[in-house]
Amino acid sequence: MFDISGKSALITGGTGGIGAAIANRFFAAGCQVLAAGLPQEKPTADLDGRIEVAGLDISDTESLRRLIAGLDRLDFLVNCAGIIRRSAEFELATFERVIDVNLTGTMRVCMACRSLLAARGGSIVNVASMYSFFGSGQSPAYSASKGGVAQLTKSLAVAWAPEKIRVNGVAPGWIATPLTQVLRDDPVRSAAILDRTPLNRWGQPDDVAGAAMFLCSPAAAFITGVVLPIDGGYLIN
Repeated sequence: MFDISGKSALITGGTGGIGAAIANRFFAAGCQVLAAGLPQEKPTADLDGRIEVAGLDISDTESLRRLIAGLDRLDFLVNCAGIIRRSAEFELATFERVIDVNLTGTMRVCMACRSLLAARGGSIVNVASMYSFFGSGQSPAYSASKGGVAQLTKSLAVAWAPEKIRVNGVAPGWIATPLTQVLRDDPVRSAAILDRTPLNRWGQPDDVAGAAMFLCSPAAAFITGVVLPIDGGYLIN
């Protein structure tokens, strides 16, 4: 029920952090994986060197069109590309940029891949956030965009169910990535996070990867429109 071998997957934001962990997990499970990241960024050393890598800016429609045109089939799409600018997001131009990448970019990729996924009865996993459920006083655009990703996930799940495309999301909590390094290096802030987390540890990128693979697998064949928190219990405490 968990077998995804022989399938094909596109992971946006797949050259680093959580995206790289997802790409690695799918590749290890026998999937043909294309990990797409910004053209100017080198893949992290954590990404399996055997995985095919492509440059992609999800805010650039032409860049996206070229990438998708090169695919002959697609079973799984994982939208992991995103940015955060924290306090700078109170500036309108920065706010708009974060929304364009995180929310509109997710929609761009979903729309571009729709016909390929429909032909295979494919599956989409969008990467939301715990900020899909509550606000952030430091990152208003990131929080708003991830709330939007959660609602977009549910909307596309309804809209595309007749095409046999399942659309789900994962909502990572506090995961040990370069994005959270500054928090993990701060004893006070790290302790506050761990004190609220029932499982009392930072999540690992592979914790998210396992959930993403499950949602794409036959084991989740009757699941669509779900946004699954992966947070060690942070949201319920």
